[in-house]
Amino acid sequence: MSHFRHHLFFCLNRREDGGQCCGDRDAEAMFEHAKKKAKQMGLHGKGGDCRVNRAGCFDRCGEGPVCVVYPDAVWYTYVDAADIDEILESHLRDGKVVERLKI
Repeated sequence: MSHFRHHLFFCLNRREDGGQCCGDRDAEAMFEHAKKKAKQMGLHGKGGDCRVNRAGCFDRCGEGPVCVVYPDAVWYTYVDAADIDEILESHLRDGKVVERLKI
């Protein structure tokens, strides 16, 4: 049995060659927002059943910024904190995939 029901991984990669990457699209701020919001919702860490994690490149730069929910293997893109909130509330809390953000 897994220690957490879900992991939400955020690509925070930055490309040194100047190529398109999630790190250039506010991914770090959205990761921090997700972690804080998940804690406020009681989802993250001890007592919760989800973990918000940093990740390197997912090799989907053209679809980014990108985050992925495991073990469900649902890939998302997002624009702002409202999108992140929707992923947390709908998918991680309520178990419903956010179809409009899915890639």
